[in-house]
Amino acid sequence: MASFRLLRSVLFPFLISNFCNLIRFIVWIFQGESGKLQASVDRLLNEEKQMRLAENVAGTRKAATEILQLCFDAKDWKLLNEQILNLSKKRGQLKQAVQSMVQQAMQYIDQTPDIETKIELIKTLNNVSAGKIYVEIERARLTRKLAKIKEEQGQIAEAADLMQEVAVETFGAMAKTEKIAFILEQVRLCLDRQDYVRAQILSRKINPRVFDADTKKDNKKPKEGENIVEEAPADIPTLLELKRIYYELMIRYYSHNNEYLEICRSYKAIYDIPSVKETPEQWIPVLRKICWFLVLAPHDPMQSSLLNATLEDKNLSEIPDFKMLLKQVVTMEVIQWTALWNKYKDEFEKEKSLVGGSLGDKAGEDLKLRIIEHNILVVSKYYSRITLKRLAELLCLSIEEAEKHLSEMVVSKALIAKIDRPSGIVCFQVAKDSNEILNSWAVNLEKLLDLVEKSCHQIHKETMVHKAVLRS
Repeated sequence: MASFRLLRSVLFPFLISNFCNLIRFIVWIFQGESGKLQASVDRLLNEEKQMRLAENVAGTRKAATEILQLCFDAKDWKLLNEQILNLSKKRGQLKQAVQSMVQQAMQYIDQTPDIETKIELIKTLNNVSAGKIYVEIERARLTRKLAKIKEEQGQIAEAADLMQEVAVETFGAMAKTEKIAFILEQVRLCLDRQDYVRAQILSRKINPRVFDADTKKDNKKPKEGENIVEEAPADIPTLLELKRIYYELMIRYYSHNNEYLEICRSYKAIYDIPSVKETPEQWIPVLRKICWFLVLAPHDPMQSSLLNATLEDKNLSEIPDFKMLLKQVVTMEVIQWTALWNKYKDEFEKEKSLVGGSLGDKAGEDLKLRIIEHNILVVSKYYSRITLKRLAELLCLSIEEAEKHLSEMVVSKALIAKIDRPSGIVCFQVAKDSNEILNSWAVNLEKLLDLVEKSCHQIHKETMVHKAVLRS
């Protein structure tokens, strides 16, 4: 009995301990690599905890990034997402460790096996970086990648909503070119979903003068106390390329409301880019568009100034037909619409794409309207009074149409005129108020008195000379 008790006290614990080890060994064999991965992750988690509690930045960062690297090497994407969330929520987690984790995990996005895994990883990183200023740039880049995926899937509205959630203009550490590129992407998506109001609001965040800034000044080293600006990624366009993208988007926006003068100014800005001016293949189509939109734009001081500046451009001699067109518009002579249209109809048909295809017919109507307005202005320069019948003959219109166009110009304050409908007479003279009349009278009286005084002086002078001659 005593020997049995001894055997039980010694042998049973030995068998039980070995049995547990045997079970662990069997489980380890069945689990294979996943068991090794979990064991390695557990070991690094303990190490990360020690380093984090000791506030060892380098050690915490190294342990956290090694955990992510192990998950990535094992292609265990689910465990990778779990560890990213787990590590970011640790009590007292260091900012540098979270930043390093997010930056390292972003390198794995393009190596994911399928689109669902990629979206899941991006969303995980977005959740981790939400509300953290030290990873705001990474969050903006992640949002842009997710929006691109949504756009490729045809979900343009969702992509635009995602992009609008990020206000990159407040990011002090982001490179200027990257900020501009991000805002331009927001504008493009709004235009794609035909949200023109929001597109205009977003476009105003970019000051056009920024494209003319000296890039050498931006590359100088920051002074002490200033924010350190990160370099833009390699896929971000240069400032001049962004300038062209910006004005192309503005052309799309202004084309929606047929704002021809603003479209012309946008093409003028593209035309002034050095890379465009170097090659005739690029600047000739742009200069043609400038000419057409100048003619299509309503007459005002800005349009007149641009028209004269374009006529002085030496490159305009390369397209003589358009130079002749602008000269006709500048010259104060009546333009015959039929002759003009027959001459430039083929050129206008080629340029239909410049006004957005479906706007081709509308642009043709507007061109005829601008020629009529030009002719009315010419008539107002040469006539103070003219009959409606004669005005209609000069404009090649019916009396009703001539009266309609004249009235529209008077309403828009492009012209001052009065129509005596019973008599059928148009008066282009400006009606003067009482103050102007009195002022003109005062000026005339002053001139008259000056003449009288000069005459008296001359008479007195001649009288004195005559008396002197008589005395001698």
